[in-house]
Amino acid sequence: MDQLLKPKQRGALNNVFTHILLWGVIFILPYFFMDSEHLFYWQYFMRSLSEMLGFMLVFYVNYFLLINKFLFKGKTRQFILYNLLLIVAAAFLMYYGRGLIEAIIPELRPKKRMRPGGANMHVLFLVRNSTSLFLMAGLSVALKMTVRWFEVDNERKELAKAKSEAELQNLKNQINPHFLLNTLNNIYALIEFDPPKAQQAVMDLSKMLRHLLYDNKQTFVPLHQEATFMRNYIELMRIRLPGNVKLTTDFSYSESGNTLISPLIFISLIENAFKHGISGDKPSFIDISLKEHTDGKVEFIARNSYFPKSGSDKSGSGIGLELVKKKLELLYPGNYQWNTSMEEDVYSTRLLIDTKKQSDDTQLLDRG
Repeated sequence: MDQLLKPKQRGALNNVFTHILLWGVIFILPYFFMDSEHLFYWQYFMRSLSEMLGFMLVFYVNYFLLINKFLFKGKTRQFILYNLLLIVAAAFLMYYGRGLIEAIIPELRPKKRMRPGGANMHVLFLVRNSTSLFLMAGLSVALKMTVRWFEVDNERKELAKAKSEAELQNLKNQINPHFLLNTLNNIYALIEFDPPKAQQAVMDLSKMLRHLLYDNKQTFVPLHQEATFMRNYIELMRIRLPGNVKLTTDFSYSESGNTLISPLIFISLIENAFKHGISGDKPSFIDISLKEHTDGKVEFIARNSYFPKSGSDKSGSGIGLELVKKKLELLYPGNYQWNTSMEEDVYSTRLLIDTKKQSDDTQLLDRG
């Protein structure tokens, strides 16, 4: 939850800074350059206080009220009408406000007064202020639209992240029962012809359940930790292999490295190799390798003899590979290569994952 609040807090601070910078440029900065003999021409600044108040009135009445209540709800006519009334009122406030300030502080009165009969000067003053006020209303709309766009964009990202997190949890809920079902089927087969091996299998399974119950809650786990789980699973499967099956493994990774990988991402591929690579009476083989490259890529390869199962064999239910693909698309979009091939009754699958290019959003899921 804290991770979701931080972008909002950061956006609010940026918004405040934008307003301070805006008014500083419009109202304060010009008065540093009006008199070469003074650092800041405070007389002009004080005389223009009424104009500043008028500008801010139009800006913030639009920003906090009119834009939300009318413009964003499609009531354009009402928005324009209320702005016309507001601008006229602000223009008169600016005009008479300057006279009031000069009356209160006489030294702020200009040395040169308007010529008699200069009524046109009053009209020009009102027209000039009205034009500036229209521009200020437009600036308020532009800034409000920009802020709203960022808010909508942040909400979209938060919703996408929440959706991804929910989908990942759903995948975990599917993968775990699928994995346990296959493992229990193996133990059940062992009980009939080799009870001591079945007992050992139950002990091995208990170790693996620890990984499922605790480590699998995280979106990413250390590669060496996942590799240990894979080794334990392969050894559990090895117990029930007949003598005509040759099983070889080749694991190459850093025991102390910090490479992260999604848990159970390779297990379904290993299950698939055992499911289709074993024959009860014909020579069979399964080769499994896992390699961590120096550039952060993790390569998994499984090769096995291929003995397709009949339609009555429902072990695995055929969902494991689909779950792997969905998980890859969620966590490594565009950053993985998955190829399968069939040559002379040998099935091969190769999965290459670039762990260095995991997006910031998927990293946040792990801390969410």
